Amino acid sequence: MGTRVKKGDIVQVMAGKKENKGKMGKVLKILAEKDRVIIEGINLVKKSSKGDPANNKPGGIITEPAPLHLSNVMPYCNNCHTGVRVKFERHGGKVIRKCAKCAAALEYK
Repeated sequence: MGTRVKKGDIVQVMAGKKENKGKMGKVLKILAEKDRVIIEGINLVKKSSKGDPANNKPGGIITEPAPLHLSNVMPYCNNCHTGVRVKFERHGGKVIRKCAKCAAALEYK
């Protein structure tokens, strides 16, 4: 069976910090072993990086997204305009993810 969230999906944050709730973003990376997901522009943290003159890399403070737990996000349905549960259906040996409310296919390509 497939997974309910894949890389490149549009997801909505349903739980977590107040500043992240309700926001939507694109999945950049899935950390399957830790059940976490990194979403573009959400859960931003600041990190300091040391410069490397040999590689012409400047130092300073950078902002990057931190991982969120997979249970705190839901795939976004364009027809329902909200985060939805996922239903899996098989068609000719291929598994298709569908919205559980309106049965629309959740493909973002």
